[in-house]
Amino acid sequence: MPLTPLDIHNKEFNKGFRGYDEDEVNEFLDQVIKDYELVLREKRELEERLNEMNDRLGHFVNIEETLNKSIIIAQEAGEEVKRNAQKEAKLIIKEAEKNADRIVNESLSKARKIALEIEDLKKQSKVFRTRFKMLIEAQLDMLNTDDWDHLLEYEVDATELKIHEEEDSLA
Repeated sequence: MPLTPLDIHNKEFNKGFRGYDEDEVNEFLDQVIKDYELVLREKRELEERLNEMNDRLGHFVNIEETLNKSIIIAQEAGEEVKRNAQKEAKLIIKEAEKNADRIVNESLSKARKIALEIEDLKKQSKVFRTRFKMLIEAQLDMLNTDDWDHLLEYEVDATELKIHEEEDSLA
């Protein structure tokens, strides 16, 4: 067990035949007591500071561990988000490709249908043109016949018409 300042103060030395000067020894011991008390006080303060620093160090070690865990969790979460985003992007691309294929197929189908309708309309227009041409030619043939000339050759007497009208009204 280490000496205390009180141990030093209470220390008694045996007196010998030609011993040391008692006042000088006591003065020296008083100085040793003061210095020893100062050293012990400094030691206590340093121990307290050391404990305080150890506590703070422990706190910072805990913070460091927490931060490291948080970083690892954040990295894992980031990777998970990245994986999910990639999966979602692939699904969106597949869906877009399906929609694009469907739109292309529908467009091709509509184009075929329109092409068939155009061909049908061409046929109908040829038939209409042919029929219309035949109708006009028939009308021209009728106009070009001599029957028109015979109609113009008939002479009608206006007095005869009046007589026929009166007879029709009496009957």
